Amino acid sequence: MPIPPAKHCRIRKNSYNSRVVQNEDTRYTHAMNYVVQKSETAEIPGFDDLDLSPVMRRALKHAGFEKPSPIQAQLIPLALEGEDVIGQARTGTGKTAAFAIPILEQLDPLEECRDPQAIIIVPTRELADQVGRETQMLARGVPTEVAVLAGGKDIKRQLRQLENGVQIVVGTPGRLHDHLQRRSLRTDKVWCVVLDEADRMLDIGFRPQIERILRKCSKDRQTLLLSATLPPTVRRLAETYMQEPVVIDCCDKDIAVDTIEQRYFTVSHDKKLELLERLLERENPKQAIIFCRTKRGTDRLYRQLSRTYPACGSMHGDLAQRERDRVLQQLRDDKLQILVATDVVGRGIDISTISHIINYDMPQDCDDYVHRVGRTGRMGRDGIAFTFVVPGEGDSLTSIEQRINKQLKRDHFEGLDPPAAVQLAPKAEETVKKAAPKLNPMHRKVTRRRR
Repeated sequence: MPIPPAKHCRIRKNSYNSRVVQNEDTRYTHAMNYVVQKSETAEIPGFDDLDLSPVMRRALKHAGFEKPSPIQAQLIPLALEGEDVIGQARTGTGKTAAFAIPILEQLDPLEECRDPQAIIIVPTRELADQVGRETQMLARGVPTEVAVLAGGKDIKRQLRQLENGVQIVVGTPGRLHDHLQRRSLRTDKVWCVVLDEADRMLDIGFRPQIERILRKCSKDRQTLLLSATLPPTVRRLAETYMQEPVVIDCCDKDIAVDTIEQRYFTVSHDKKLELLERLLERENPKQAIIFCRTKRGTDRLYRQLSRTYPACGSMHGDLAQRERDRVLQQLRDDKLQILVATDVVGRGIDISTISHIINYDMPQDCDDYVHRVGRTGRMGRDGIAFTFVVPGEGDSLTSIEQRINKQLKRDHFEGLDPPAAVQLAPKAEETVKKAAPKLNPMHRKVTRRRR
């Protein structure tokens, strides 16, 4: 006689072998080996239409979820059916809940399985902490063991947690790979792997670790890949390690979020700090993140601003993990008004009270701009973003505008505009004239140093 499930246990409904479902709403793309789902779906009035358990509905209501976002409405039913899914959605659209809900709905109780059943891989320590907290919040009503395995944390505590038994593991590729080498992370019972912010993880060179983790897990696993963009590197990874994934594209043609007003200033290098101080005085932001390109520049700007703004913090990759956690918690608790940071907080950090984003340094990549700006205007809230453009960065601004399919509005303060660009033209022409008479280096006459 089979053992009845626990009173509040969520039961996994489908086996891996019945994953691929073809119907008139899907089409097969042979070149990509993908099952691509059309993104047009009927509007879903609430989570009640997603066939979720009563305990999950109560947890969602307690957490303040009222209506699923597009990525949640499309991904959750497919994940519950056991499909491999590639979900493309811009930042701030609720991707974490989109993959956490179906995992929680299908977990076996810890009494039946003490080894990890799902692994969620994320690019940064801060995002790992955030995903772990949100997953634990959505697990309300059912005892669920979630382990966060990230660098900078006490590894002995992580080892004890794994030994005592966990159901969900959230971690960064480096630390997960470390646990695999120690043989402290067992993957034989893993039935679901999530790659969150996959494009970012591949950008920063985690592909070897990710591939080893995927190879260690069962081939019959379910794989969910979430990404704001789908560059060729992400597509190649999907082709290798996913089985006929359904592709959900919830990105609008316009990447720019309607609730975020986006402006730019033209300013010379030596006037940037003065411009920033005047902008902060004018805007008086509730909470603002100021992005710098380098760690040294972040520290320098933080020292300058902290003289005027006591509720100011800084964050970059060289800070100890404990300090990074402390700064983020202060931001969440509304104890910081200004955070000066590098792109380490440019992805995945979900703090709804951020009202202003200031790109003190122009981002090096258009996608970095999208993710920086995405720290405000979360889940439909209003926000505003400013970008400082110094002479020579006009092409970068144009590339950003083309990427988001939106023209940024120009803002200015009297006396802070840089000299006109035309004044630089004669120097450029002069340089070209001087360079013209140079001979081909292969035929020029040189004096031999060796006789």
